[in-house]
Amino acid sequence: MHKRLLSVAVCVVLLLSVVAGLNPMSVSIANAETESGLTHLKIKDGMTQPIYSREEAIVEHLYVETTVDSDQDGEFDRVSIKVMRPNSEPGVKVPVIYEMSPYRAGLNFPLEFYDVDRPLTPVDHPGYGGKPFALTTNAVLNLGYLGNYYVPRGYAVILGESIGSGDSEGCATTGDEQEKLAAKAVIDWLNDRANAFTEDGAMVTADWTTGNVGMIGVSYNGTLPNAVATTGVEGLKTIVPISAISSWYDYYRANGAVVAPGGYQGEDTDVLAKAVTTRDNPEVCQAIIEVLEQKQDRATGDYNEFWDHRNYVNDAENIEASVLVVHGLNDWNVKTEQFAQWWDALEKYDVPRKMWLHQGGHGGTSENNWKQTENRWFAHWLYGIDNGIMDEPMIDIEREDGSWEQEANWPNNNTENTTIYIEETRQGTDGTLRTHPVPNRPDATQMFVDDSSIRANTLVANPELDNENRLAYLSPELKDDTRISGTPEVSIRASLDQSVANLTALLVDYGGERPEIVTRGWMDPQNLKSSERSKALVPGREYTFSWNLQPDDYIFEKGHRLGVVIIASDYHYTLRPEAGTKITIKPTKSNVTLPIVGGKDAIGW
Repeated sequence: MHKRLLSVAVCVVLLLSVVAGLNPMSVSIANAETESGLTHLKIKDGMTQPIYSREEAIVEHLYVETTVDSDQDGEFDRVSIKVMRPNSEPGVKVPVIYEMSPYRAGLNFPLEFYDVDRPLTPVDHPGYGGKPFALTTNAVLNLGYLGNYYVPRGYAVILGESIGSGDSEGCATTGDEQEKLAAKAVIDWLNDRANAFTEDGAMVTADWTTGNVGMIGVSYNGTLPNAVATTGVEGLKTIVPISAISSWYDYYRANGAVVAPGGYQGEDTDVLAKAVTTRDNPEVCQAIIEVLEQKQDRATGDYNEFWDHRNYVNDAENIEASVLVVHGLNDWNVKTEQFAQWWDALEKYDVPRKMWLHQGGHGGTSENNWKQTENRWFAHWLYGIDNGIMDEPMIDIEREDGSWEQEANWPNNNTENTTIYIEETRQGTDGTLRTHPVPNRPDATQMFVDDSSIRANTLVANPELDNENRLAYLSPELKDDTRISGTPEVSIRASLDQSVANLTALLVDYGGERPEIVTRGWMDPQNLKSSERSKALVPGREYTFSWNLQPDDYIFEKGHRLGVVIIASDYHYTLRPEAGTKITIKPTKSNVTLPIVGGKDAIGW
């Protein structure tokens, strides 16, 4: 059950300020008694203000004993943490802002990526079943980015090193239960349920904290808060996952296809684990990394038990913390499906939540007074300040021109999934997009040839010209701005001249200086029915292949044309087999479903 933590004493102070005609958000609250002890803070405009000296902060290097033995040495792993807290008066207790990271000690270079210029793997029976990189905390002055800001404002800041990295024991396991429980142990220590030790081995208690914890981080550092929240651990009041993973399968796979995170072709769970295993004697983790290599199954790309254990959406019902999601609409590293499916799960289980969607790529945003929102969020959930942040619209979204809007939910409440039909043409583009069904011409076919050496931005260019390596379908010019908000899907009736191929769909905005790929999606056609099982295909036989593109929120401007381009291999994301596979589709038995705000009536064509 989610409770506001505002103490009776603080409520009385705010009530008296209102009676006196003062602005309660500008009241200085000193030495208020709470359930967990004395607090000392100053609030203005709903935010905590700096009252403690950064130079006098207490800094400790400790080791927290976890409940996991990831390196299988017979002893529980200990994780290294750096604690930075205000030098407060005796008895004054503070909440904690906590970031766990596998990157704090750097990476093992050179990284060893898989060769993706290789043949695809056909199955002759049913199959069974890089890096999310974030900058480590900037060493600004002595407390780092989080510490410099929040310690003077009445918070402790804890920076942890994930198992297998830095001074921590254990082995990196790329998002599984062991990494989750190791990060959780720090919260348990802050609430007297785990032990911590100094470098000399002396046991240390956290008698200086209220036990209220907020986790924050970007990328992997933001993924661990998602993971820990699904344990329902007592004391974790809120998380702020920024560009975070909610399912590791969707980071490295898509609909049965082996797909790379943007910028890291050839990465996988074992590559990442090897990169972040920066502990002493990393060779003790070699057997663990070999298990990752085996069970991740790059041969079929199928969803299996290995991936299911790394799918946090499965356990969203356990979340007791509030969640402030932050994600870039142009993030091709941790792709947008990660926030979209997480948001759906949070809504399903009625988790207190807000979301910021910005126009950037991988990382957070500093625009639209973000830091003030972050401050107010922590003030509300860790100190119990009733600053109205939960009364505001749930969604802050940045538009293409840099302006910001607030909305009640995401996707937009007026979104309607709208079927767009394909009609082939005999000249110019390969075909047009229509909002009404087209006459069925079962004998009409169109063919293209895979060439994995050609980049997608080249394949979407000049749609009016013939190109044997793609099929391009364009709408008429848009009579009004047209907004999509949600997850596009494509369905094609097609046959292959080989038993295996890649399939890629691109949603393109035509009309600007150059075509812009808005979003894209991939599948292994062998995963005809589900991502969990590959099925052998018969060359030349027709099948219906359906798959999703990455979710997006995008406005196509008036006068532009909306395009759908079908290709096979996607150079920067999929495996890259030898050129030559032919794919033949039946356009009148193929269609696209777009999440259009206002639905069919808003299109006008």
